[in-house]
Amino acid sequence: MTEAAQQALSILRDGSQFSWYVIPLFAFVVYVYANEIERRNWNLVLAGLAFWGMDWFNEIWNSIFFHLNGRAPMWGAPGDTAYLILIGLNIEIMFMFAVAGITFCKMLPADPKMKILGVPNRLFLAVANSIFCVIVEIWLNSVDALTWDWSFWNAGAPWLIIIFGYLTFFLVSYRVFDMKTMRSKLLTVGAIWAVDAVAVLVFGVALGWL
Repeated sequence: MTEAAQQALSILRDGSQFSWYVIPLFAFVVYVYANEIERRNWNLVLAGLAFWGMDWFNEIWNSIFFHLNGRAPMWGAPGDTAYLILIGLNIEIMFMFAVAGITFCKMLPADPKMKILGVPNRLFLAVANSIFCVIVEIWLNSVDALTWDWSFWNAGAPWLIIIFGYLTFFLVSYRVFDMKTMRSKLLTVGAIWAVDAVAVLVFGVALGWL
């Protein structure tokens, strides 16, 4: 097991790590959603929940991957945190992803058919934003806040991080935002979170792999 993985395990779900700054972070997330709900911006609310649910799916399979190989997760978060929920997910990251989908969808052009440099704007922005997020992750990795221990998932080979770490989040979130009916949006978001919930119950509660 790598040193970073051992360090993360040593604080995994350790309540003694708690710090009070978590409360204003939580209040900020509640405010963001309450503000959009007040305005009845259901497209943004559901797109945000889709983005957040996709991140939970990633964090769950990352923990399963670590359990199966016993060496290291794809990414770990062994640094200072108020609470480490999963080996690669601390409470600060969780709150960030909770609002990220709403934030990025606010940047979408009103016309989904508009092109940027000849590329459909949803695809262009999904790729551009994914690259931006990975650049941020590379910086986090450089200060050991986020660790990578596999040669195919690091700053020297960022392609998988771009595609599976972020691009899928953006594409799904944008797709939910653009869906024509509320039923389609609710079914999609509900399916994402249902898969997450079942995975937590099976791999976390029942098997103890998370």
